[in-house]
Amino acid sequence: MPTWTMPTWTMPHDAAMLQVGIPDGRCYNGGNLPSGSPLRRDGNRHRRVDSPQRTAGPTHWLPNAPCPMPHAQLPMPNYQFPIPNSQLPITNYPFPIPIYQMTDFWTTILEFAQTTTTKVGKQLMLDFGQVQASQKADGTLVTQADKWADKTICDAIASTFAGYGILSEEADKVFPGTEWCWVIDPLDGTTNFTRGIPIWSISLGLLYKGVPIFGYVYVPPTDQAFHGFWQGTSELATPTGAFLNHRPIHSSADDPSNNHFFSLSSPSTAAIQDGFPCKIRMLGVASYNFLTVATGATLGGMEAKPKVWDIAATWVIVQAAGGSWISLKTEPFPLLSGEDYSDRSFPTLVVSRAELQPVFQPFVDKVKI
Repeated sequence: MPTWTMPTWTMPHDAAMLQVGIPDGRCYNGGNLPSGSPLRRDGNRHRRVDSPQRTAGPTHWLPNAPCPMPHAQLPMPNYQFPIPNSQLPITNYPFPIPIYQMTDFWTTILEFAQTTTTKVGKQLMLDFGQVQASQKADGTLVTQADKWADKTICDAIASTFAGYGILSEEADKVFPGTEWCWVIDPLDGTTNFTRGIPIWSISLGLLYKGVPIFGYVYVPPTDQAFHGFWQGTSELATPTGAFLNHRPIHSSADDPSNNHFFSLSSPSTAAIQDGFPCKIRMLGVASYNFLTVATGATLGGMEAKPKVWDIAATWVIVQAAGGSWISLKTEPFPLLSGEDYSDRSFPTLVVSRAELQPVFQPFVDKVKI
C-alpha cells in the first residue's frame, strides 16, 4: 500500500469541498481493495462498498494515516479534512479523485467536545460543593472529582482520536509533539467548586502543530457552552467565529467607564490603582475571566499565573470573538515538543479590542510576574 501524505494545497477559506487523492499517482488495476476499505471506483466516481470486491479498471483508496481526523472513524466518505488554503482544483493526477465535504471533521470535533463535557459536567454537578480537596505541590487544589474528570476525558479522546496527543493538568504535563494534541483542564476553578461557588468550568483545546485552533469551555452550573475556531497562521481551512450555546458572540466596542468591568485574578491585585478606568471583578476562574471579554460582558482581564491548560481553549475563543490577546512575558504557543508545562505560567492581558491595551497596560505593569 502506498504511503498517503498530505499534499500542499491552496484553497479559499470559504470553499465547501476538498479533493483528495494518492499523491504518488499509483493505481491498482483489477485488484482487491485493502481489507475494510469502503471506497471503490465506479466510472468517474467513488462509491462505498461493504466489502472488498474485484472490479475492472483502476481502484483507489485512502490509507488510514496520517490523515488529521479520528482514526477510529477511518476510512470514511464525506469526512472533513482540515487543509491548507490554496487554489482548487487539484490537477496533474492521472486518475479520478474522490470529493470530500469540508464540514464533517469540525462537526465531529465540536460534537465530541459537547458530548464529553456534558457527560463529565453532569457527574461533577453531583459532587459540586460536596468533596474535600488536597493541595498539590504548586499550591493549587485538587479533588477526586478533578482526577475522575481528567481520566474520563483522556479515555474518551484516546478511544476516538487515536494518535492524537494529550496534555492535561492532572495527568501528562509534557507536550508530546504530535501534530494534533488535545489540552485539557478537567476542572478549572477547583477552589470555587469545593466551596460551592457556581463558577467553574471544563476546558478543551485542540492544537495543531502546537498552536490552538479549536477551543471549547463548558460551565456546568450555568449550562453555558463556549466554543470557537481560530485559523491563525496554520493555513488550515476552518470554520470561523466564537459562540455561546451556538449563538455568535463578540467582544465589546465600548470605551472604558465606571459602568464597565475588568477581571483580575488574586495574584493580579497590584493592578488596582487610583484611576483604574473600570470596576473590578474577581471570578476565581481563569478561563471564565477571559470568556467574559469574548462575550462583551467585560472590557478586559488579567491573569498573572495561568498555565497552558487554563488558556488553550480561551486563546481561541477570545480572538475568534474579536478580542486582543497580549502575552506579558513569553508567548505560550506553539508548544515545544518534550517540554514539561507543569510549572510554566503565561501572564496574560486580554482586552476587547487592541486599542484598549495602552489604557490598561500601565496598571497591569504594577503586577509582578
